[in-house]
Parts: sequence; structure tokens; C-alpha cells
Amino acid sequence: MRGYTVIWIGQLVSLLGTRMTWFALTLWVYGAAAEEIQATWMTLVALASFVPTVLLSPLAGALVDRWNRKLVMVLSDLAAGLMTGVVLLLYATDNLLIWHLLLTGAISAAFQAFQFPAYSAAVSTMLPKEQYARAGGMMSLAEGASGIFGPLVGGLLLAPLGTAGIMVVDLVTFGVAIVALMLVPIPQPRASEAGRASRGSLWKESIYGFKYIWQRPSLLGLQLVFLTINLAGILAGGSLLATMVLDKTGQNERILGTVQSVSGAGVLVGGLVMSAWGGPKRRVHGVLMGMAIGLLAQMVLGVGNSLLVWAVAGFISSGVIPIIDGSNQSIWMAKVPPDIQGRVFAARRLIAQISILAGFAAGPLADFIFGPAMVPGGSLTGLFGWLTGTGPGTGIGVMFVITGTLGALAGLAAYLFPAIRNAEDLLPDHDAVAAEPAAEPA
Repeated sequence: MRGYTVIWIGQLVSLLGTRMTWFALTLWVYGAAAEEIQATWMTLVALASFVPTVLLSPLAGALVDRWNRKLVMVLSDLAAGLMTGVVLLLYATDNLLIWHLLLTGAISAAFQAFQFPAYSAAVSTMLPKEQYARAGGMMSLAEGASGIFGPLVGGLLLAPLGTAGIMVVDLVTFGVAIVALMLVPIPQPRASEAGRASRGSLWKESIYGFKYIWQRPSLLGLQLVFLTINLAGILAGGSLLATMVLDKTGQNERILGTVQSVSGAGVLVGGLVMSAWGGPKRRVHGVLMGMAIGLLAQMVLGVGNSLLVWAVAGFISSGVIPIIDGSNQSIWMAKVPPDIQGRVFAARRLIAQISILAGFAAGPLADFIFGPAMVPGGSLTGLFGWLTGTGPGTGIGVMFVITGTLGALAGLAAYLFPAIRNAEDLLPDHDAVAAEPAAEPA
């Protein structure tokens, strides 16, 4: 774990810097855009920094399996740092425009498509399988901590350092991540039977990850369960939670801030617990029971009308995320041979993150369907009014109730399928299969 911890610290520092810059540039976009299209520009910037990662994932996974994983991770960090440097130069010379952020964000996202499969595949060659879940918990901890403290520190430093100063700090954090990677040896994976059989053209290797998952019902079932989690979370989370709390409390920002802080603390506590505990021995319980508990808590968020209920439910809903992620990641790392993990994990990422696109429908659903249906006398008040009440914010509450209930039922129903319930027994661990000596990296 020592070498992994060094890399983890570098990634944590880099994530903090990235979130600080994102916070500062979000405020800059908000001020630079015309008032009537502020939301549109902010959405476009977010899309530009997300869509290339998803679309390029299959190609990136194939190349990660061909190339040296350590080199790929270093180049991904270098590219992201270079794009931050370009934005800094444009900003410092008073030439920065919003479309510049669209372009640099898209380029950075393209390189980040390589980061996830390379990092995930590297972990499986560095650690024994007993530590996979713990490593997953540590990464959830890093993401949660950066999500909370990045904007907080960015807000504190914005006045004394300015936007340019924050980007300089971000460049330093990229350097820390790269140095950490350079200090730690990352073994190349040994060739497996599946890896040898998958060799071919770049196109063949790009789609191999999808075929590999499709041909294994246990992995396919787990991936569909995870897709359900993401769909349920994205259709009733994020900005909708903030909107619901503000609507129900008459724009009480203090209550909203408390709920968001406690929810963020849940991710940190969950990450710490997973890092120290290592997760349940049967990892599938961490995925399925964690999913059921987290989404039932999401349902309670929709029913709630007080700070206490929202805070407790938000803490539980967020706190199980590191347990779900760590348990799921450890199953995949243990079962998929390391030399094809780049392709398989890239396919996983694309399938799971397609659901994020559905999140762009959440706002219109709340504004034009569920919101009007939950005003006094609305079409859904007879069905849900007794549970959520009626009036402002209750339409979003109904969305939380529906998605939370259906998602929790999906998690429990997955136990009915032996391919999912017994996935850890049905799929052999990759280290139980004979492998060739390690090959030289391409």
C-alpha cells in the first residue's frame, strides 16, 4: 500500500487544485456571460468537459492496454496541466473568452478519458486483491474531500490570489501528482489468455471491452445494477436537491448549506470507513445492500420537510457511496485480467456515464411535469400529497420518492438473480489463471 498511497496523495492534491480552478472559472463564466444565457453557457462548459471523456473511452481503453500505464497517467496529467496553463495565459493577457474554455475543456477531457482506465488497471498490478476495496475507498475519499474542500479553499483564496493565482496553485498541484507518479514503480501486467485472444486491430480492441462484459452474465448484471444506481441518482440529485430545499424552506440558504455540508461529510466518513475496514467479505453485499440503503435514504430526502430529516438522510445517502464504489471496483479488479482492464473498465465507464446525459432531463421534468402536478389540486396530489405534501418543492420530492423506491427495489431484486448474487463464486479471480511472463511495454 505504500507506493499506492504516494500516488493517491498526489491525485488528492491534484483533485483539490482542479476543483479550486473549476470553482473560480465557474464564477468567471457566470460574470462573463450575458444574464439571459448564463445557465446555457455554464451547461455547455460542463458538457465540453464531460462528453469527450465518455465518447473516447473505448479507444482510450484499447490504447491503455497497449501502452505503458504509468506513462499514460503522466501524459494525462501533463495535458490537463497544459490546458490550465493556456487558460491562465489567456486570462492574464485579458484575452480569455468562454469558447476558449469549451475548447480547452474538451481537450483536457479527451486526455482524461485515458486516466480512469489507466489508473484502475494500474492498481490491480500494484496491490494484492485483498486491498482492492480499500484502495477504492481511498479514491472515493479523495474525490469527496476535493469536492468539499476544493470550492471552500478556492473561495477563501479567490480574494487574496485572484483567479490567476488559483490557476497557478492548480499548476503546482499537477506537478505534485506527476512527481508522485514518477517516484513509484507501476508493474506492467502479465499477458493472459483473454488478452492474447483479444489482440487485433485498434477497432477490434476498442469494442472488446463491451463484448467481454456481454459474454459474462455476472459482470453484465453488476453493470446494469450500477447503471440503475446512476440513473436513480442523476434524476433526483445534485442541483435538484438544492432547488427542493430552497423551495420548501422559502429560500433559506443556511439550511441548504447545512444539508450540503452534512451530505459531503457523509462521503468523507464513508471513504474513511471503507479505507480502514476494506469492505464486506462478500463484496456483492456492499454493492446491492449499499444501493438499497442509499436509495431508501434518497426517498426519505423527498419525503422530508425539516433540516434534521434532510441532514440524516443526506449523510446516509452519501455515506454509502464509497462502500458501493469500493466493493464494486474490487470485484472487477479481481475478476478481469489486468492486461485487458483498460478496455473493460473503459467500457464500464461509458455504460455507467451514459446515464449522466439523462440528468439534463431532470430539470425540465421538475419544472414542467412534476412541479405543476404537485400544486394544490394538481394531477399527482391525490397519489403523493399525503406523503410529500403539496406546494413548492414537492414535485421534486416526488421525483426523489419514485427514483429512490424503484432504485432500492432494483438493488434488492438483484439478489434474485444467481448470476449477480453469486458473481464472486461464478467468476474466477484473474490470479487463479496461469499467465505468461510479463511482456515489454509497447
